[in-house]
Formats: sequence, structure tokens, C-alpha cells
Amino acid sequence: MPVLSALVSVSVLAADRSSDLVVVGATPAGLMSAIAAARNGCSVLVLERSDHIGGLPANGLGATDIGTRGATGGLFLEFIRRIPRYYAETYGADSAQVRDCRSGHHFEPRVAEKVLHEMVAEWPGITVLTGVQFDSQPENVALEERRLAAIHVTRRDHGGRFTVRGRAFVDATYEGDLAAACGVPFRIGRESAAELGEPMAGRIFKIWEGPVGEGSTGEADRAIQAYNYRLPLTKVPENRRPIERPQSYRRDEYVELIDDLRLDRTATLPGSTRPEREWNGLGRVVNLEPLPNGKTDANNQHASLLSTDLPEENWPWPTASWEWRDRFARRLRDYTLGLLWFCQNDPELPSSFREACAPWGLALDEYVDNGNFPRQVYVREARRIMGRYVFSAHDALSGADGARPPVHADSVTASHYALDSHAVRKREQGRVNLDGFFSHPTAPYTVPYRVIVPQTIERLWVPVAASATHVGYSTLRMEPCWMALGEAAGTAAAQALQAERSGETATILDLQRELLRRGAVLIHFRDVKPGHPHYESIQMLGLRGLLPEWEARPDAPVRRGEWAQWRQALVLPEAGGDRPLPTTRGEALDELWLESLDYARMRP
Repeated sequence: MPVLSALVSVSVLAADRSSDLVVVGATPAGLMSAIAAARNGCSVLVLERSDHIGGLPANGLGATDIGTRGATGGLFLEFIRRIPRYYAETYGADSAQVRDCRSGHHFEPRVAEKVLHEMVAEWPGITVLTGVQFDSQPENVALEERRLAAIHVTRRDHGGRFTVRGRAFVDATYEGDLAAACGVPFRIGRESAAELGEPMAGRIFKIWEGPVGEGSTGEADRAIQAYNYRLPLTKVPENRRPIERPQSYRRDEYVELIDDLRLDRTATLPGSTRPEREWNGLGRVVNLEPLPNGKTDANNQHASLLSTDLPEENWPWPTASWEWRDRFARRLRDYTLGLLWFCQNDPELPSSFREACAPWGLALDEYVDNGNFPRQVYVREARRIMGRYVFSAHDALSGADGARPPVHADSVTASHYALDSHAVRKREQGRVNLDGFFSHPTAPYTVPYRVIVPQTIERLWVPVAASATHVGYSTLRMEPCWMALGEAAGTAAAQALQAERSGETATILDLQRELLRRGAVLIHFRDVKPGHPHYESIQMLGLRGLLPEWEARPDAPVRRGEWAQWRQALVLPEAGGDRPLPTTRGEALDELWLESLDYARMRP
């Protein structure tokens, strides 16, 4: 069981442990939770089932899913900034690798893992134990009234069990396993369109970049969107491992591709723009997003009816045992390799197509201990806890004339990505698209703290399996947002423990100000970024509705009318007639924010 800390010797790893904060899952959200708590003085123990940290960015998801760069800050932005620094130090500031990393938003899996290792190693209060499995069963948690006090875990190398006690916990698993074991209620599957009136809700057949089609009933069900592997493929000969036919290969799973190619059958509108990359080759079945060093982030191809997603078969995953999950992971791996082998070798495919697919292979310098194949399934969605707020599609949709989505006063991060779900069912007879596959535009939105706080358990935060509808979760479920929610969870945990020691009460305001001090973005403004001299006041008063536009215009002159309106909105006493008016909007907002704090009137 590898350990990412020099503070723990192998001889005591099976002994019971305790820590201020216990984080289950070394996903990016879990690691950001750990860093945020450690920099606030907490001891942190991170438990990871696999032998590696980093979750999906370290397992092929190298093309960052973010709709507006700068909409999310804090530790996510720190991670992104370290990527080009690594490539510049390794290959030179003017190298192709620096250019191809796109300001840090595109990276190789091994680089993501290295950078995350370095970020964690800078905080000696963090200990990471790998090869430690938590099984989501009630008997593996110890509750003291409404508070989680300890969990029981298993060493995967020899099956030994030990207990980990904590004063606070973060469930950073993709599945919400810890929260479920504690009895936190959760959602699985799709809500109906009638429940909240969300676009894209329930059973839906939507042509990619086209209309909602026939057969869309909007009915609720427990269907789960498909999982796949994100593949760092390459055509670089010296770094290429040829695709091998898996032993469980089943040709019948792929033969429909033959007619799809012959008839030019896709999941898009006739005459619509096709993906640019390798459409007449491997790009027909995988979306090839370039990464540095001649690699790709190869994802499911949304324009095709047959790709690397494997709908329906993953439905048991959210609540299944690890034995079942491991079995499905092997099945999905063989299915994926079988698809690639089929594209390169099946004699009934056009020779030109096979020849175009032939140069691709796995990257030899990735996953060297796992046959150069990703170690982790892309779990897009599993359980979604019932928190103190349920995030829905409406929280991410702009209003009339491009106005902001609803602004949450208790926001702990801004975020932006489309409503985006993969298919929940395989191809159905007579359908020109797959049930559940959709994309729908959004605008930069705010994420309330309440989505990571369970309804029933105290001192437990859940930044990944957050509280949302299926459609709402389809935009929250991106690693930048999860990382920001993880940072908020770790900061909130640390402040709760500090308040317990002092006998005081930790507030949302304390949490938000600490996040802002660390460069978080709680509400997106196009013209004001972290580090701006008026940043805190613009962010906090923006969350109070004083700045509804997308620009804060801090250097513009302040008008007496808006000065009076702002004071009234904040329930501040009228300013005396002889009181001089601040010169700029930024100065006015600073003055109002400080006065509001003095009057202790800011209550999220």
C-alpha cells in the first residue's frame, strides 16, 4: 500500500488512525479538500482505493471541461497554472508542449498526476494512504447522534481492516459511497420534465445540435448516463503500443458500424457540420482532442451511434459492491479495446477506414503498471445526495436578454459548462439518436454551499456526489467545479473545527471571505479577476444583487443615484448630505462593504 507521506511507516499502516479531517477519495475534489484544510491548520488523512491519486484528470480526462475560462478560480486555477510551468521547465518556454497545453487546460494524464502530487506534498499535514477500500455499508460507519465519528476500512493488499476516526469528513468519491453508508438520502436516475419544468429532463431523444425528437416523453426513470474510459491515444511510432484484440472480443457488438459507415448514418442532422478530427478514420468512433506530445484525450464520439460509451450495463454501478464495479471495469476495458481493434482490422470495413485507423495506439509512457490503459472508469454520475439545496437546470440558465442565472448569496464557486449528459440506453430500433444524450447552453452561474451539505449528517461534506437533479448535475459534474467544491468543503471543515475549539460559530461569510482570499471566484464578472484591488467587495456585493450585469465597471464614476440605491439595498443608514461621494464604483463598493461588515448586516 503506497503512502504519499514520510510521516507514516509501513509497520503502522494497519493500526487504527485519527485525524482532524478524513477525506475518502483522492479525486481532485478530495485533494483540494485536503489542501484547503491543511493550509488552515488541520491534520488530514486521505484514503484512496487505487494505488494512484488524481481521479479522472490522471486517467485520461486531459481536455478540461469549462465553458468560460476564469469562471472558476482558487486551487483549480492553481492546478491549471502549474501545467504550462511544468512543460516550460521540461521542454522549454517556446516548446510545442507549452503551446499544445493551451494555457494549462490540456495536459497528459501522467503530468496531471505529477502536478497533483506536488500540490499535496507541499502541505506536510496531509497523509495519503492508497490501496485502502471503503465499502458503502452502514456497519462501516460509526455515528454519534447526527455526527460521523469513525469509519472502518480494508487494506486491499491483504484484507486487514482498521478504523479511522475523524473530527470531520469529506466524501470525495465519485459515487457518494460514504454519505450513503451514513444514511444520507440520495437520488439516482432522471427526474421527470413535469417535476421542475427543466429542459432536457426525463426520457429524451435529442439530435446533436438539433431539436428534441419523437419518442421524448419526459418521463422519470432510474437510468444512469453511460460511462467510458478517456483514452490517451497516440500515433507517435516510438511511443505507440499497438491495440491488441482482447480475449473476450465479440465482433457482433461492433458490426453495426459497417452499415453506419456505408449509409453515412450518424446522430446528427443531415448536412450538419461533422467533427473535424479524423472523421473518416478513428474520429468516427472517438472524439480526438489533442494533448501535448502527440497524444489525445479520446472520448465518446457524440456524433456517432456506436462509440466508447457502454450504456445500460453501468446502471448498477452507483450502489454496487466494489467486486461488481471491478468486473464492469474489466468488461468496459475489453469492450473499448475491442472497438479499436475492430476499426483497425475487420475485413468488412472499408480498407480506407481501416488504414486511417491503423496508426493509432495506446501511449507507452502512460499507465506503465496497467498495460498503458487508464486505471479508472469515467463515472459521470452516480448517487446525488439530498442536500440542503437541490441544484437544477434553472440555476444555470440565463434569463431574458442574457441576464444572469439566479444568484445564490451562499455561493462558494462560480462555474460554467453546458447542460451535458451522455446516453442512458443503447441504440433502439428506428431511433436516429440515443436516449438521454443532450447538450444545452447555459451561462456562468453560482453554486450554493448548501449543495455539498447533507440534510441528515453533521461534519460531513460531499463535493462530488452533490445535491442536484440529473439535468442540474449534468453541468456541475465537471472537474473544475468539483475541485472548487472540494476546496470549499475542506475550508468549511477547517473553520468548523476552529470554531469548535474557540466556542464560536463558523459562518458562510467566514467561508466566503477565506475562499476569496485564496483566489476563488464566487460570481463571474468579465472585467474583474482575483487579485483586483476591489475584488472582495465586488464579489460579495455581487452576490447580494447589487451588480446584476456581467461587468462590474469598478473604474467608472459612481453616480449619486446608484450610491443611494446600493445603500438602500443593503439596509444601511442614509449618508449625511455633507458626506463626500466616492469617486469610482470600486471605491464606493469597498466603502459599502466595510460599512456593511461594521453593521453586521451581511447575512447570506
